[in-house]
Amino acid sequence: MKFIDEAKIQVHAGKGGDGSAAFRREKFVPRGGPSGGDGGRGGSVWAIADRNINTLVDYRFARIHRAEDGDIGRGADKYGRGGEDIVLRMPVGTLVKDEDGGLLFDLAAHGQRALLAKGGQGGLGNLHFKSSINRAPRQFTRGEPGESRELALELRVLADAGLLGLPNAGKSTFIRAVSAARPKVADYPFTTLNPSLGVVRVESDASFVVADIPGLIEGAAEGAGLGHQFLRHLSRTRLLLHLVDLAPPGQDGDPTDADLARDIRALANELKKYDAALHKKPRWLVFNKADLLPGGEAEARAQRILRALRWKGRWFMVSAINGKGCRELCGQVYEFLSGSETRKARRAG
Repeated sequence: MKFIDEAKIQVHAGKGGDGSAAFRREKFVPRGGPSGGDGGRGGSVWAIADRNINTLVDYRFARIHRAEDGDIGRGADKYGRGGEDIVLRMPVGTLVKDEDGGLLFDLAAHGQRALLAKGGQGGLGNLHFKSSINRAPRQFTRGEPGESRELALELRVLADAGLLGLPNAGKSTFIRAVSAARPKVADYPFTTLNPSLGVVRVESDASFVVADIPGLIEGAAEGAGLGHQFLRHLSRTRLLLHLVDLAPPGQDGDPTDADLARDIRALANELKKYDAALHKKPRWLVFNKADLLPGGEAEARAQRILRALRWKGRWFMVSAINGKGCRELCGQVYEFLSGSETRKARRAG
């Protein structure tokens, strides 16, 4: 199924049914009085978060959604039937915005419901207007129109940790090494075209979710590469793992230490351009492909890059192709995430 993370839709709630102006006409019942019933309410449009759905593809092609109108009221005190509601099932993590971009709902939990458009109230029949001085009212009210809206849907995947880096940094290989996810791996840039999620199981009862997004390059804010369109999927994460290709310098045009340091700064700058809050998230450097350098050269090269960056944060050395260092990194990630949950619980208490 094609991954779609944006869509625009129109929702139209049902109109309320009109009330009725009728009178009781029965044999042996003189002056029966008013008996017009109320109109039924119009159907509403609801959204519900469903964890069994992972894309907005259904709403890319089905853009208009209408609920049923309410039925009219009738004589003999008969009330009109209410219109059927419609329920739109959306992936967990969907943001619902108005046409101006304002956030209306954040469907962040399975089963969460949101009222997108409220159905119109049914009209009143003439039996509501009788009084001691108005024994034969002919007044009734029309049903109210239902709400109509144009909405923008935006999906942001839910993950604990997110992977970012240049194309071919080994993000897909890493997520294949630590989880059961199987994104495409190939020796050309932008192999990953859609975000993918993987569950990393540290122990039998300890796990976290990691998100892999397509590679980011300098100038993404201006549309270079795949642009910023997938960075939204990192906005809900609590930790960013910045993968760096530690291939030997000077071979087949591979970057030098200075080039790698510049690329790391450039990607950090792209995060800041996209969202200052995303740039402030904890970010760890993960030097990948250490197996391509002999002896202690990988460690020495990493130290040179760290000195050039004046890096004060945490960093790790891994080889995703053979899994070396990945288990230790995942253990540290889980400890960090568990600790942040504990701190959050303490603040809430």
